[in-house]
Amino acid sequence: MTRKEIEESYRGLQLHICQALEEIDGQARFIEDPWTREEGGGGYTRTISNGRIFEKGGVAFSAVHGPVSEAMKKQLNLDGEYFFATGVSIVLHPKHPRHPIIHMNVRYFELDNGATYWFGGGIDLTPHYVDRTLAVDFHQQLKETSDQFSEAFYPKFKDWADRYFYLPHREESRGIGGVFFDHLDETCGLTKSQIFEYCMSLGHLFPKAYKHQVDSIQIMEVTEKELNWQAVRRGRYVEFNLLHDRGTKFGIYSGGRTESILMSMPPRANWEYNLELEEGSEEAETLAFLRKTHEFIK
Repeated sequence: MTRKEIEESYRGLQLHICQALEEIDGQARFIEDPWTREEGGGGYTRTISNGRIFEKGGVAFSAVHGPVSEAMKKQLNLDGEYFFATGVSIVLHPKHPRHPIIHMNVRYFELDNGATYWFGGGIDLTPHYVDRTLAVDFHQQLKETSDQFSEAFYPKFKDWADRYFYLPHREESRGIGGVFFDHLDETCGLTKSQIFEYCMSLGHLFPKAYKHQVDSIQIMEVTEKELNWQAVRRGRYVEFNLLHDRGTKFGIYSGGRTESILMSMPPRANWEYNLELEEGSEEAETLAFLRKTHEFIK
């Protein structure tokens, strides 16, 4: 499988996901912003805003290449002279606090014309209010998709997501996790083409999984309390992406496009000093839930 084939497939995946998300929203449409990278390559950033469901969302595709800079070698521990990277990255911030934030990323990276390669990616869900039934549903969908390729994938990648999507300075998870993997190559027991197909399967699952979440939540008129809590949880999302997210760091240190890299940021967020939550409230219960690791599939 060539890097050109992977690049074209990821671009097609971006367009497929955008069409599916427009159908879910039923009102807003994506706007496409093409861009080029001076050192080599470019991409298409597609954004959606002020919709029925989505307040802000982005589905970004990129395919970039060029010399491995000293900053990349130091920050990303790379051993090579030239790199190629392509992928699709998605973050959706819903309008209503009862709808969850969702993130997906699939990517392919190679050094020195394919001498070294790997895939990375995953999907994770960040509810502002945790619904345990819907959390189980989400993880069940991820397990069923992963099991088609290897029954070892879901438990391994779920544990990886639990460790990765964690804010150590807060001692809490960003959300309910999902699956996350990186540096996946043929040592996992699959061929390069099979790993690629796994990434594509996660990509096609993404809009289906989110549609199930939205369709299963009966929303009422939003309250000020819900909006305030949504803003606090969005603040946690910002903290993770700026402090810990590998994709953000890679984009910055590889000379990527800042607007596309920071596409994942919410439209509004809040940091309340010394926040105290009412004992027994949904907000307090959600925070307590996020301070523990959970097994959703028995």
